[in-house]
Amino acid sequence: MQRAIALLIGTALSQFAPITAAAAQDAQDRPEAAEEGVILVTAQRRAEAQVDVPITVTTIGQDAILTANVVELTDITRLTPGLRFDRQNQFVQPTIRGIGTSVTNSGSGANVGIYIDGFYSPNPIAADFQFLNVENVQVLKGPQGTLFGRNTTGGAILVQTADPSQTAEARARASYGRFNELDLQTYLTGPLADGVAVALEGRFRRGDGFQTNIANGDDEVGKYESWSVRAGVKFELSPDVSVLLRYQRSSTDDPRAMLTNAFPNPVPGVASGAPFFAPAGTFTTNPNLVAIDRPPFFTSDVDIFQGTVRADLGFAELSSYTQYRTEDTDARLNLDHSALPIFAFGLPVDNSTFSQELLLTSKAGSPLQWTAGLFYFQNRDTYETFVDNTGRVRLGGSSTLTRSYAAFADLTWEVSPNLFITAGGRLAHDEIDDAYFIRPFSGVRTFVTPAQADAVSGETFTPRVVVRYKPTEDSSIYASYSKGYKAGILDVGAATGNPVAPEDVDAFEIGYKYDDRSFGFELAGFYYDYRDLQVSLFTGTPPSARILNAASSEIYGLEGQLRWSPGDGFQLNAGATWIHARYREFFDAPIYTSCPTLGAAAQANCAAQGVSWVILPGQTLRDVTMQRTPEFTGNLGASYEFDLAGGMLNLSGNLYYSSSFFFGPSGIQFQSPAFENLSLRAQWDAPGDHWYLAAFGDNVTGARYPVQAQFNNFGIGATWNEPVTWGVELGVNF
Repeated sequence: MQRAIALLIGTALSQFAPITAAAAQDAQDRPEAAEEGVILVTAQRRAEAQVDVPITVTTIGQDAILTANVVELTDITRLTPGLRFDRQNQFVQPTIRGIGTSVTNSGSGANVGIYIDGFYSPNPIAADFQFLNVENVQVLKGPQGTLFGRNTTGGAILVQTADPSQTAEARARASYGRFNELDLQTYLTGPLADGVAVALEGRFRRGDGFQTNIANGDDEVGKYESWSVRAGVKFELSPDVSVLLRYQRSSTDDPRAMLTNAFPNPVPGVASGAPFFAPAGTFTTNPNLVAIDRPPFFTSDVDIFQGTVRADLGFAELSSYTQYRTEDTDARLNLDHSALPIFAFGLPVDNSTFSQELLLTSKAGSPLQWTAGLFYFQNRDTYETFVDNTGRVRLGGSSTLTRSYAAFADLTWEVSPNLFITAGGRLAHDEIDDAYFIRPFSGVRTFVTPAQADAVSGETFTPRVVVRYKPTEDSSIYASYSKGYKAGILDVGAATGNPVAPEDVDAFEIGYKYDDRSFGFELAGFYYDYRDLQVSLFTGTPPSARILNAASSEIYGLEGQLRWSPGDGFQLNAGATWIHARYREFFDAPIYTSCPTLGAAAQANCAAQGVSWVILPGQTLRDVTMQRTPEFTGNLGASYEFDLAGGMLNLSGNLYYSSSFFFGPSGIQFQSPAFENLSLRAQWDAPGDHWYLAAFGDNVTGARYPVQAQFNNFGIGATWNEPVTWGVELGVNF
């Protein structure tokens, strides 16, 4: 840690957020918001200065994205204390302030909503996408059930990209780094005709990965390739009406998240990769080595169609968001995490989403500011399962059709120039229809009966109340209450179709914000009452997976962030989160026990079932740490820019630190050690800003730590972070 801090001295990071298209329009209506240095956010579905928003928001701008080597959404963890992205193989599951999930089930979704340009992306398999022309990312912490709705129990992540522009512009960049990694990106925009602007962008990435398969000596077992292209056209039909149409196609072939080896020492003296059956030498805990019999894979093809209409109605702004997207994925998992052909599991998933939202926002300048809207969502999520040991043998599968309807409103009344009261609410109706499961090896679809489906349909009301006081023009003090929920699901993955009730959380937060353009500071304290957690556990004899509302928890903590720009080209920012997150009660907690540590009778039962790990029934936990929740996370960044050879040299860096935590669903198993990750970048911009040259490094301290734990009855697996990486980058701008 000391070595990382020493290397950070003299390096830099800027986290100013550029003004988005929507915010730029708002700045025209509110000249004071256009003042240089004001950070504008859309956390309340309208552009506002961040200091006036009574929500903890981490805003990540383009400079920070470059500095921290952010190429995919999951990389923003390094810049966002209190946020984690964890994987269950191809499923990506964010956690904010201890609220997340490890459940993977048709129609289950995550606890943190992800929105790209205002469009909801519900599929956990599509959550880790590579960035195109991203302007900024806003991470909203705490339940966002009023303005963003279902499955925002922990918060929301808003990704904003650039609209097509009437000003012609072209950018391209290419980078090459360790492990033969190549990254190419282009962006073109300009006028097609009067009032019509177009944009075309693309990105291609490939690399060999850092792992070697000791079973056959393959040092390119982690070879990957991905590409994305997006085209957009924006019609300015009149000064008051615009229409933006977009299409995006992405393709991925990337096995890295599937390349697990044995998790390090979950039981002293017992290896974790299929220890009951695998002879010595068939598994490894070396981060750079894997031992697998049949290489895993993950492929994905994504198509996204979007239409955004904006209209000035005189008394308010109307926005319409229409989206249709499909994700077609396939995967093979090595569940025993060894070189023996015990169990390879195939899991193709098809997901399609249609959503429509209408948003009405008041004009700036009135003492009463308000936002109201209607939302419709439909998602078909279909899983197929196979035994993939030598060839594909159909095992089972499941499918759900989820619908959600919602109406919401949020109003802020300026009682006086210094006092503001906000009240809002969202009424949502969620339902699951046309659901089925296939029992293992039966090949027969069993449709869920209406009585069961009715048990996970119903209405949910999520209110929000805030009192905010402005002691000065540059500061705010606020106290808020908000409610969030994660929609109910059907446990079709366990071939039962049993209903699982919604999760819900009551959240209380008090905070202080200050921003005088050169110095910004925020501090917030929060308390969450989190109930009816949807958890996956094993019940019955022999044990089988089930999803139940088996836990409740209490979470509280403190969070702070600051930003300092003293001038002379130097900028500094920092953030930290301390969280106390405990399960109050966790019934039938899934505590994995290695078969070789049990008695002779239990070992014989393990052998008869063909498993190496079992969950002993009837264990109830109280007051234990929650899954995937480090007690402390923080980041420190700085940047220094100065003239050099007629151009500008920028030295920047970002240090991220996380205390230890547990991957295991019960919060007491499979511990990750504390770790740090340091990113550095040096960039020289040539005179005229038409091209630049940069050198960068990631994880330059060489820290190694597991980034994923896979737990099942066959073995406990892990994937690791990359070792030290470095590269060079060339960019051109026209």
